[in-house]
Amino acid sequence: MSDCHDGAAPRQASSSRNTNGNILIALAGQPNMGKSTLFNHLTGLNQHVGNWSGKTIERRDGTFRLDGREVTLVDLPGTYSLTANSAEEVIAREFILREKPDLVLAMVSAANLERSLYLVAELVSLPSPLLLVLNMVDVADQEGIHVDPVALSAALGLPVVPMTATRSEGMPELLRVLAQSLADERPAAARSEPAIRADHRAALEQILAALQGFVPAPYPPEWTALKLLEGDAEMTRLVRAQLPAEQWAAVEGILRQHDDAFLAVASGRYEWIGRMVQAAVEHPKPGQINLTERIDRLAAHPAWGLLILALILGLVFWLTFSLGSPLQNLLTRFLLLPLDGLVSGWLAGSPIWLRGAIVNGALGGVGAVLTFLPILLIFFGAFAFLEDTGYMARAAYVMDNLMHLMGLHGKSFLPLFLGFGCNVPAVMGTRTIDTWQARILTILVAPLVPCTARMAVVAFLAPAFFGANAIYVSWGLVLLSLLALVLSGSLLNLVFFKGQRSAFIMEMPLYHRPDGRTIGLLVWQRSLAFVQKAGTSILGVSMLIWAFSYLPGGDLQSSYLARFGHLIEPFGHWMGFDWRLSVALISSFPAKENAIATLGVLFGGGVGSSLAQSLASVYSRATALSYLAVSILFIPCAATMAVIRQESGSWKWTLFEIALLLVISLGAGGLIYQTARALGY
Repeated sequence: MSDCHDGAAPRQASSSRNTNGNILIALAGQPNMGKSTLFNHLTGLNQHVGNWSGKTIERRDGTFRLDGREVTLVDLPGTYSLTANSAEEVIAREFILREKPDLVLAMVSAANLERSLYLVAELVSLPSPLLLVLNMVDVADQEGIHVDPVALSAALGLPVVPMTATRSEGMPELLRVLAQSLADERPAAARSEPAIRADHRAALEQILAALQGFVPAPYPPEWTALKLLEGDAEMTRLVRAQLPAEQWAAVEGILRQHDDAFLAVASGRYEWIGRMVQAAVEHPKPGQINLTERIDRLAAHPAWGLLILALILGLVFWLTFSLGSPLQNLLTRFLLLPLDGLVSGWLAGSPIWLRGAIVNGALGGVGAVLTFLPILLIFFGAFAFLEDTGYMARAAYVMDNLMHLMGLHGKSFLPLFLGFGCNVPAVMGTRTIDTWQARILTILVAPLVPCTARMAVVAFLAPAFFGANAIYVSWGLVLLSLLALVLSGSLLNLVFFKGQRSAFIMEMPLYHRPDGRTIGLLVWQRSLAFVQKAGTSILGVSMLIWAFSYLPGGDLQSSYLARFGHLIEPFGHWMGFDWRLSVALISSFPAKENAIATLGVLFGGGVGSSLAQSLASVYSRATALSYLAVSILFIPCAATMAVIRQESGSWKWTLFEIALLLVISLGAGGLIYQTARALGY
């Protein structure tokens, strides 16, 4: 029943290729296929998150046990194809070809099989053994779609395992088939591959003959020839460097005669996909309205969609203050304050400088920052939930019109939305934007999205000054930052890019039930990273701030820090800042949380609610509003600025960003303070 491509030979199963004796499995798939959910279920906490060598793209490796043997699972970047149009696509195919995994798990969606099989149409041409994971069977059922896994397996010539990863349904069967595939040393069954038109097939054979003996390792000859026909820039560069000039001229001549071959290759893949779908998929009756369509009548509506997005953001802030603030107070009351007293008692007979360094410097700084943890847990969990349900794409869609005011489109909203978690991945996420004009503009405005670290500072200070009205103040500050984003983006587009606009095309994934394990692991990883930062960089800055506040004579008012603060104090007066607030603002550059750590040191090591009360007794509400506004609009952390330099490739744009944010933040702070003071606030 398989439909084999001419000349395709059965591939050999080959387990344990790796020299360390471990089994290596690659997890491949397009975005929104549920790869992260499966990866988290298989590896749990036994995973490492880093970057691919020489890249800023996230790499996730994990391990699990299978029949008593350790398996290394590598989650490849989500990619729609294996053509070198992006760094993700190059990484995915280079890993499979160079590392030669014992098995490739190809993840597809039962609810959208036709689209998700395109990547599989390329994977079947690679030498590694392949196993198809048919995920989201539950979503397909609710959409009225039925996929027959047995028929699909027969049509593909590949093992197919149906599952619902969010509920772990099908996991025992997947592990059984995994073990069987890895243990089977017999030749694999012939698998179906896409074909191309006969006239282009002749060109493929001619290119293969010209490449004989010159194909760069480890690329298969026929795959290399096919990539040349597709116009793959990376393979064209590699082959051109490898071939003698006269042979490359011959290959180039063939390619010029078949300059439409890329269409024939793609058409062959879509015809192949059509046969697979026809063999295995039963679609709903015409006119039947599925769940996604019903929800999107509101969620993706131009007007109602914006209202729903605003309500969702408001709900996140409400949860933060209604749940996060009490938890923060409990953490302060039952952990940090007793710990502060305990350490002070232990060090009662020690030198004053040692007691001050530990109690006021370390505990006062890091302790104040650790009280953010309940707030961050809510932020991380809320945004992970929205992402896992498929809502994020709708948020981008309904924001498209607003993005157009800046000459951008809804696709730019996705990295901007990531900025609510952290500005670093927001800037890195701009690589998915098609045009350089839209990308650099998105990079410049991304730091105006208030990240969780900035929002944690707001969540810490706002209740101290504004009590029950803190939620409205926080919402207003977020709206202020988004207004600054739109106005500055519109102005930058008008000045630098003459008001150009970009078209908007993006995928709208089906809604699906979120996976609690995936959300929990994401919250755990981000929270752990925050605690590690508190124990390293924030601790270092806190100790440095304390040292400068103690030296040279042990008196804060005559310390080096006070001298520096008084030097810059005039610049803060028009915003209502004294020298301590000015120093705290500057100290936030390495990490935004340092602002609270610095205030904790400067106000005698107070933590949690005691620090908040001290601040409320010293500063007016006008000053508090000004400081919060400046904090949320100020220059982002050093890590974000480093990524801006990396992604823009220019110090010019990086320095321009610093100047722009200084003007916006200090200007807004001064205007808010003077207005609030004039109103007697």
